[in-house]
Parts: sequence; structure tokens; C-alpha cells
Amino acid sequence: MHRERRAYSMAVYRLFRNKAFEPETIATMTSAYADVCRALGVDDDRPEADAVAKKVIEFAQRGERDPVRLRNHVLQAFQR
Repeated sequence: MHRERRAYSMAVYRLFRNKAFEPETIATMTSAYADVCRALGVDDDRPEADAVAKKVIEFAQRGERDPVRLRNHVLQAFQR
């Protein structure tokens, strides 16, 4: 599981790196991203993964810092 999370972390780093987030927030965002990708069955090398990452960024920019709520907001956005 740790190795899988590290792979997701590297995959989304390019999208998160230019945003103004604290390291703890980036860790929360990466965790939410990985959880959402797993729940939706999205591989991190697919175009859909970029859409997931962008939604994670969107909700984090709105101020969401709780990892469970962040994940749930993103999952709900894709189930509409």
C-alpha cells in the first residue's frame, strides 16, 4: 500500500507542485487523489486521473483540508 501511494504521489506531484499549498495539505491531497482513483478504478496514467487531480486541487483551494471530506467531495463530483 505504501508503494502504491508513493506512485500516486509522484504522478500528481506535477499538478500540485505549482500550487500554493503547505506540505501537510499536499499529503492530504495526494491521499485523497489516490483514494478517489482507486474507488473509480482510474489508473494514474489515464487522462481521467488528471481530472481527478484537478478536482482535488479545486476543493483544496476552496479550503477543504480534512482528508475524508476532501475525498468525499471529489467522489461526489464524479458521481453527478
